[in-house]
Amino acid sequence: MQIPSRRQFLALSARTLSAIGAASVAGRLSQVNALAATTCPTGYKALVCVFLFGGNDCNNTVVPISTPASNANNSYAKYAAVRGGLALPQASLNSINTSKGDEYGLHPGLVELANLYNTKKNVAVLTNVGSLVTPLTQSDYLKQTKAIPLNLFSHLDQQTELQTSVAQGFAATGWGGRLADAMQGCNATGFPTIVSVGGNALFATGSQTNPATVTAGQVLGLQGYSTSAASQARLTALQNLLSFDNGLTLVQASNAIASNGVNQATALNKALAGGTPLTTVFPNTSLGQQLAQIAKIINVRASLGVNRQIFFAYLGGFDTHDLELNDQGTGLAAVSQALNAFYNSTVEMSVSQDVVTFTESDFGRTLQPSGGSTLGTDHAWGSHHLIMGDSVKGGDVYGTFPTQVLQGPDDANNRGVWIPTTSIDQYGATLANWFGVDPGKLGTVFPNLVNFAGLPLPAFL
Repeated sequence: MQIPSRRQFLALSARTLSAIGAASVAGRLSQVNALAATTCPTGYKALVCVFLFGGNDCNNTVVPISTPASNANNSYAKYAAVRGGLALPQASLNSINTSKGDEYGLHPGLVELANLYNTKKNVAVLTNVGSLVTPLTQSDYLKQTKAIPLNLFSHLDQQTELQTSVAQGFAATGWGGRLADAMQGCNATGFPTIVSVGGNALFATGSQTNPATVTAGQVLGLQGYSTSAASQARLTALQNLLSFDNGLTLVQASNAIASNGVNQATALNKALAGGTPLTTVFPNTSLGQQLAQIAKIINVRASLGVNRQIFFAYLGGFDTHDLELNDQGTGLAAVSQALNAFYNSTVEMSVSQDVVTFTESDFGRTLQPSGGSTLGTDHAWGSHHLIMGDSVKGGDVYGTFPTQVLQGPDDANNRGVWIPTTSIDQYGATLANWFGVDPGKLGTVFPNLVNFAGLPLPAFL
């Protein structure tokens, strides 16, 4: 995961304290009322976000081979001419075709996902997604005639913007958390709607709800307590301390978080103990084990009393300023193998129609390689993402693929920095619509969505 520098941490802390000081109680209550769910859809559905920290290079993730129907300027030859030593051999790419007759190649590491795309038709590609305040043309960006996201090309800021969908200003909540807020009344018990297996993620934080944070492969809950009378007495004493009103707001808040964590771990442990173990084999990788943990939680959804769930997982290592051919290949292979195993587990649980998995990342990377002999790329903007599940209208590529020309119509400068043509708000709103959120609350979950009114949402669901 991208670790902020001391300067970035202090800047973020200052913004946080300033925003907290300026927030009014009335504004908080207004947000709570706006998100309160009024109707709850039936059945079970889950969204699984897989965040690729560091900025995945979309230009080697999805490569144009022959795209006469979409853009005659996009071809493998033009891509290879700009990429130079970073160009992936055409023969190594996993060929995929679109409903328009275009041909693309997925990265050689994405073997399993390419197979699902071609055979099951349950993997889709959404191209050129990024942080936006409002739709931007190249002229808008260069002349700065419209609002532009803050601090483009900064890891910390762009990770924040992709997780919050707030492209300007401070956001204390993520869009996954706000979606959980909107759906929180739809689960029968108090177990959280949203679960992070990737640490304390901003994506998962709501204004009314907080995520359950689970570390894959570790024992949940408090350690050092047994069933003996003395041990249970110590546990009771601890629980009494956590519930004691000492009048100190910060201590009370900390105690409430600890108490909720203990209760959530107890509920989850009980449900997992009574569940039937899955037979699907997951790769023994960081992402593989995170998705295995998510599958185990989905498997006991009935015991937990939930019919709407959101999950956050992650994989780092995509900040490829050098050695990209090796490092991105390793990362994308881990993504493909883990997602394939996770899909197989949803089939085993008979929920493959009810679970949609999707990727996010800080940003894309420059089409033109960075200087030097170590073959890498620099920070850019728009990126391509993968969506998987049997409800996905897969076997197709959505969005507007950028013209692979330096200083072309989609380039923010002269290095192949793609100005996004689909905003994170539009991407998330498509997922939220499928998830069952009240359409009237979409604007609260995605505050900039109103700026894209009249533009169709991506049709991958």
